[in-house]
Amino acid sequence: MKPFLIFIYFLVIAISWAQQPMPKTKDTLSENPFKTGFYPVFFFDVDLRYLVKYNDYEGFRLGFGGFTNDKLYKNIRIGGYIAYGFKDRRYKYKLGAGIRIHKKHKAWANLSYVNDIKEVGSHPFLTDQLVYSIFEPRLINIKQFYKHQTWQINFQNQLIPFLLSELRLSQQNIQNILNYSFIYKNKPYQNYKLSEITLSARFAFSGKNNKKNLPTFSTQLTKGIKGLLNSDFNYLKYGLKINYLLKRKSKLKTTFLAEGNWATGDVPLTQLFHAYPNSPTKDEILQRFSVTGTHSFETMYFGEFFSDKLATLQIKHTIVKFNLLKRSKPELTLTTRHAIGSLSNPERHTGITFNTLNNIYSESGIEINQLLFGFGLSFNYRYGYYYLNDFEDNISFKFTFNLKL
Repeated sequence: MKPFLIFIYFLVIAISWAQQPMPKTKDTLSENPFKTGFYPVFFFDVDLRYLVKYNDYEGFRLGFGGFTNDKLYKNIRIGGYIAYGFKDRRYKYKLGAGIRIHKKHKAWANLSYVNDIKEVGSHPFLTDQLVYSIFEPRLINIKQFYKHQTWQINFQNQLIPFLLSELRLSQQNIQNILNYSFIYKNKPYQNYKLSEITLSARFAFSGKNNKKNLPTFSTQLTKGIKGLLNSDFNYLKYGLKINYLLKRKSKLKTTFLAEGNWATGDVPLTQLFHAYPNSPTKDEILQRFSVTGTHSFETMYFGEFFSDKLATLQIKHTIVKFNLLKRSKPELTLTTRHAIGSLSNPERHTGITFNTLNNIYSESGIEINQLLFGFGLSFNYRYGYYYLNDFEDNISFKFTFNLKL
């Protein structure tokens, strides 16, 4: 029943997209809400990301959010979101305001309060979140979350065209949903407070005005400070991500994504790293049939591995395109993904079981994308050191969902 509901959810999105008038000029292209992520309604820009989502913990999540635009105030924006999960029967929300510091450099100072949930072990780069993407396929399967109430102040700017940066100070009150405790000085902490200072930067040299196609670099440094605003732990985290798209004259492409993350100090599981697994913990192949993520390990099970040092490499190589119909132009793509990591003092993480990536994890597969309305199919196979005893447990068969707007 669940795969059927997921398919219907994405089908509604695809049909909605198909009915949108396609932009014909550069001006209309820049105003297309499926490009910008915002739909202007008078003085309020509705953020399309909050309208409808689905995950294993909340079920269907309906929401509404956005920010005021220049029609109300030129240099001030007020907004946030509210959402409701029909499975956990809880409201989540965010309230915030920002002041424009410099228009040309897109510099803003923002203050906000968030009461919501986050995925355990997720580690998004702040500046990557400033680059809009309406579709987040991997969210469908996530079930390991924690609750948080967060105050944060951040400064965002784009000093030069190819550089996005953000500086954030946050204070989080974390409540674990899982039966998990972090051992610190022989005392178990199931709930705790964290104060962090994070500096993030994104270097995107490729663009409309650049003749050469160069890699995109994202880097982020996070310092957890014990005692600051009653914070419980001291730690340091660093991440680096390199994304390179190689286009060829045949209009085929190869993408490379390399990422490294490192943490030291007293780091609870919620703040550690995973390789973005995307396989539900079900026995049968068809029970695991869902949707592939954008940059996730399709045969790796949720909650299977956590690390404080992690390196991943993902390669996608499109080998052929077919022109069948106006809305059907399939692409045949080969994929391969690899990860290796480690975890210091795993005995400090109690209540749940998981493994570490001390050896190389490998999976490879094939995707047939863009069959119809953005839908396609994928097949991935897990091999090497972490090969599982039952053959079918190493297989991932899912549909893909990629819309080209």
